[in-house]
Amino acid sequence: MYFAALLARTEDGWEASDTELDNVESLSDLADLAREAAVDDDTVLVFIEQEDAWFGVVRVDGEEDPRIYVSDAAAAARSAYGEILLTDEMLGRDPDDEADALESLDLDGTEDGEPDTSDDDTDGPDSTGEAVPAGPLGDPQVLGDLGVSDKDLKALESGDALGEIADMLGVTEVLEAVR
Repeated sequence: MYFAALLARTEDGWEASDTELDNVESLSDLADLAREAAVDDDTVLVFIEQEDAWFGVVRVDGEEDPRIYVSDAAAAARSAYGEILLTDEMLGRDPDDEADALESLDLDGTEDGEPDTSDDDTDGPDSTGEAVPAGPLGDPQVLGDLGVSDKDLKALESGDALGEIADMLGVTEVLEAVR
């Protein structure tokens, strides 16, 4: 089960709204959705959570590039919403190399001459079949200036991580109103 919410900072505090991600196909779409919720180009946080598996926080400040943190990249890679957050840049991939990589794949999905390591469960594949690192990925300082340190963020378990983040931000009631 998924949960997604937008938290927009205003002069009077934070306003929350739940959001449907059915029409969001890319990080750019998600950033546009966040900017539409923004008040005077102020900060908008997007919380996405797949129950007991992973959570993600996307921060959009005006027209700046979104900042992203994902609690478990390998788990998120197996999710349609998670894949939106896992950009080539975050994964350290060159998008231009994708076509070359597809040409050098053998029919079993491994590169010519390389052993099949699909039984290795330390990293999970994304929809392109490439390994994605297990564990946190992205900007652990995404909420640092708002009172949530990188240490606090990395220590969160996926169970009710968004609730714990809301507690640290002082917006528990606002977030719970849209849950």
